[in-house]
Amino acid sequence: MIMKVDLTLDACGLYCPEPVMMLHNKVRDIVAGTVLEVIATDPSTERDIPKFCNFLGHELLESRAEDGKYFYYIRKSDD
Repeated sequence: MIMKVDLTLDACGLYCPEPVMMLHNKVRDIVAGTVLEVIATDPSTERDIPKFCNFLGHELLESRAEDGKYFYYIRKSDD
């Protein structure tokens, strides 16, 4: 799937709770409809990022694991 990404957040090398904290701060600073790519190496993001999106109402468009990295594509919901 080819996705138009507006911004990328690189959380590689960081461990829980840092990737989600960085995501929370980044999402606050972007406009609704923006597609944010998050790249992480912490396996706990497979649990934490979908929960974050569900709790705050952001759309998790896609997630995948590849070569020890986790990729998430999130569309920010309306404020």
